Amino acid sequence: MTWNDLLLDQLRFHWEHALRPRLDGLTDDEYRWEPAPGAWNVRPRAEARTAPIGGGAMVIDFAFPTPEPPPVTTIAWRLAHVIVGVFAMRTASHFGGPPTDYDSHPYAATANEALAQLDAAYAGWIEGVRGLGEDGLTRPCGPAEGPYAAESLAVLVLHIHREVIHHGAEIALLRDLHRARGIAGA
Repeated sequence: MTWNDLLLDQLRFHWEHALRPRLDGLTDDEYRWEPAPGAWNVRPRAEARTAPIGGGAMVIDFAFPTPEPPPVTTIAWRLAHVIVGVFAMRTASHFGGPPTDYDSHPYAATANEALAQLDAAYAGWIEGVRGLGEDGLTRPCGPAEGPYAAESLAVLVLHIHREVIHHGAEIALLRDLHRARGIAGA
């Protein structure tokens, strides 16, 4: 087994056995459910609560600097973050994937659209990491990664995998809370 295989297995195992199965059956109601007042979400452009960010009819709530305390975010918002900021932007900057950013991304209006975007972004990332091989993992990230610029791509891969595991757990918890509110009559 190579280091490249080990890094791929780290995310693949989580994806196939924990995260992706937990997203099966995600409903539109869950996708955009706001668990707290003022939650950041993906919403129609006309309903934007912050400066509209996005390249289509749907936009993502965001402000820089992030307010203190940061707003609670929805499943839609977290999926968009993983799709765009975690997978797609890195796939574009390191593996020749299509250019994307938060400002131009066409955010998904439905859970099914978001899951299709997530699956595509994951596939692009996995293909890119697989293509690095052992030698590519030692290559510096370069200027696209700011504070990670001098770090090896292996360090970036580990960071991205931690991000997916972290945000995936948050999404799973939000699904649990959405389901429990119906049980508790809330």
